[in-house]
Amino acid sequence: MELNHLVLQASRARLFKELKEVQREKVADPDIQLTCDDNNIFKWTALIKGPSETPFEGGVFQLAFAVPEQYPLQPPQVRFLTKIFHPNVHFKTGEICLDILKNAWSPAWTLQSVCRAIIALMAHPEPDSPLNCDSGNLLRSGDIRGYQSMARMYTRLAAMPKKG
Repeated sequence: MELNHLVLQASRARLFKELKEVQREKVADPDIQLTCDDNNIFKWTALIKGPSETPFEGGVFQLAFAVPEQYPLQPPQVRFLTKIFHPNVHFKTGEICLDILKNAWSPAWTLQSVCRAIIALMAHPEPDSPLNCDSGNLLRSGDIRGYQSMARMYTRLAAMPKKG
C-alpha cells in the first residue's frame, strides 16, 4: 500500500512539473499544443501540426494520452483521435506503433518529447512494422504517390478546419 502511494505521488509530481514546462514552452513549440484534463492529471490531449513537406501538412491531429500511475517508469498510452492514413497508426483505433511507447521507453521522455517523436514518425513512416497494412503495402511496393494521395485525402477530410 505505502509503495503504491509513493509511486502515485512521484508520478503526480512529475506530471505537474511537465504541465508547468508545457505552459512555459507554449511559444517555443508552436507545432504542439499539449493540455491536461482539468479533473485528472493522468489524462492529456495534444494537438499536433502535420509536418511540412508531408501529406499531413496543413492538418491538425488530436492525440489522447492515458498516463499510467507508474509514469514515468511506464510509457503513456497514446493514440490518434483524428483519422490518419499512416502505416504505423491503426486506422480504426488510432493506436500508434512506436518503439518508445513500447520496449524503448525511458523515463527521460516527456509527454512533449513523445509528441515530437510522433511528428517525426509522421514524416518518416516505418512500413515494415505496419498497423495499417494498406498504407504499409503501398510504401513497401514503392507506390509513394498512392500512399501520399491517400494520406493527403484523409488529412483534408479529418484534420483540416472545415471552411464554411
